[in-house]
Amino acid sequence: MTTPFFDSHAHLGDPAFGDEADAIVRRAREAGAAGIVSIGESLAAAARARAIAARHPGFVWFTAGVHPHDAADFDAARDVAAIRAEVAGGAVAVGECGLDYHYDHSPRDAQRAAFGSQLRLAAELDRPVVVHTREAEDDTRAMVEEAGRSGVRGVLHCYTGSHALAEAALAVGWHVSFSGIVTFKRWDDDALLRLVPDDRLLAESDAPYLAPVPHRGRRNEPAWVGHTVARLAAARGQDVAEVGRLVTANARRFYGLPAAPGAD
Repeated sequence: MTTPFFDSHAHLGDPAFGDEADAIVRRAREAGAAGIVSIGESLAAAARARAIAARHPGFVWFTAGVHPHDAADFDAARDVAAIRAEVAGGAVAVGECGLDYHYDHSPRDAQRAAFGSQLRLAAELDRPVVVHTREAEDDTRAMVEEAGRSGVRGVLHCYTGSHALAEAALAVGWHVSFSGIVTFKRWDDDALLRLVPDDRLLAESDAPYLAPVPHRGRRNEPAWVGHTVARLAAARGQDVAEVGRLVTANARRFYGLPAAPGAD
């Protein structure tokens, strides 16, 4: 029996997948996936994700945003208009955006400016925002709290940060998503996995990155999110199928997706 799940964050348009996106979607269906959100971490990636979603209606959706790595090239007038157009064309969220002070591929002030512009756009369009944060906890917390108080809904994706930042995000109604990292041998914070309430928990592949055990080291794909769901269930002391149902329902609600056929 397969574990039900929903992959709330995959990069199906990543060049690592070449022309295999449709086969990857098929394998996810066969593994029990209820759906996939393909992330547009750049405007080019959003266009690729939109094309994939168009070939798999009702199973794949897409987002549009600019990653903090590319914030140095972010032009507020140009890029906000482009993201707005993608949302008008069906994008279900703004992002992936946020702050990354680990790699610092873009200056930190540029990262904050690009992130702020996308948070404001999410508020304007009443769309959720998909947030990347790494070693930028103080600034992320301040910006998330301000956005949350303004009614912006969001998710801290592939989360490995502090309890304090997770609690701050949860306090303003945000979600927290976990990836295959939680299956790694070095993972040592099951208390964080238990901190997230049932109705704010999401699971993701972040494919093609971070393949879960027993596939670690391989190119990741959405079909393997069930391993992450099983690990979450074990840490939380819950039934695997129940956690699969939770992350599926939460993803549909968070992204504003239609209920599955036959659902109450």
